[in-house]
Formats: sequence, structure tokens, C-alpha cells
Amino acid sequence: MNDETLKSSLIDAILEIAPEADFDILDADDDLRAQLDLDSMDFLNVMIALHEKLGIDIPEADYPKLFTLNDAIGYLREKTTPAADA
Repeated sequence: MNDETLKSSLIDAILEIAPEADFDILDADDDLRAQLDLDSMDFLNVMIALHEKLGIDIPEADYPKLFTLNDAIGYLREKTTPAADA
């Protein structure tokens, strides 16, 4: 998947949980949860929505890897890109 598709999936997942989220003022390199006022339960629900949309597992230990919008897109890219044969 390309980054725009992943970003769109992430934004859609967030909007399901926080429809009032304002992405126009979002800094892609700053704390996503703080900027969008997502509490831990909201964030968990976003992770569940991403799992359903993209079919990937996001273990709780990996949540810090989704700290910013750019971090999250990079993480999702890594999870959705098939591994090259060694």
C-alpha cells in the first residue's frame, strides 16, 4: 500500500472514533493523541479499526511506534509491505 492509502485508512479510523478531529491543524511530527485529544480507550479503538481495515495485528507493545502521524504511516507501511524472500 502506498503512504496516501495508509494515511487515508488511519484518518478514517480516527474519524470513526473522534469525528470532531481536525486534521487541518495536525502536525505530522507531533504527538498524535495529544493533538487530537484521544484518550487511551479512543486510541485502542483506533488500533482495532485499523486492524479491521487493513487486516494487520498491532500489538500493544508497538503502540509507541504510532506516536506521530508520520510514525504511524511508517509503521503501517512496514506491516503491510510483504517481506522480500531471503
